[in-house]
Amino acid sequence: MNIPEMYDYVMRARRDLWATLEAVPDEVLSRPLLQGERFHCIKDLVAHTAGVEDGWLHFTILQDTPVEDAFPAIRDAGNGPVYAEFSLSALLDYRRAVETSTLAYLAALTDADLERVVEDSPTESFKLDGLLWHVMLHEVRHTAQICALLRTQGIKPPSLDLLFYLPNLGAQPRT
Repeated sequence: MNIPEMYDYVMRARRDLWATLEAVPDEVLSRPLLQGERFHCIKDLVAHTAGVEDGWLHFTILQDTPVEDAFPAIRDAGNGPVYAEFSLSALLDYRRAVETSTLAYLAALTDADLERVVEDSPTESFKLDGLLWHVMLHEVRHTAQICALLRTQGIKPPSLDLLFYLPNLGAQPRT
């Protein structure tokens, strides 16, 4: 599986998760279910995954203007547990804009680009390929966390395992 194929899976799973979240009462999405420094509710995790993708792509990889600049309320909210007060639709609008930006970037990505070394800090550099995998797997981990939190609230999350998104090739003849 390559990066565009993996991102396609992440997007399709994201859509299924969004459909579930849009049917969940806002009170549940805003409920403080976690005691961490940065995440307390499901909405914090939704905002975080979008912000991480936006940050890695625009701040680190492209070194240009992040998508969040078009969403001042989100940009100004920061990284703390503050998104309970936001509407889910506002968070998903930002998420969609980040996705659109990522898709445009991936459409022009070449194999040579994937070998490029990207400096994250004066002491840390990574191959672009690894950074893009990190962004996608980061979202997969937090999506699983959101699904677990939904279960704690008596809400059945969608089945998001990669297997459910792979093409079914049917029975293959043995040779």
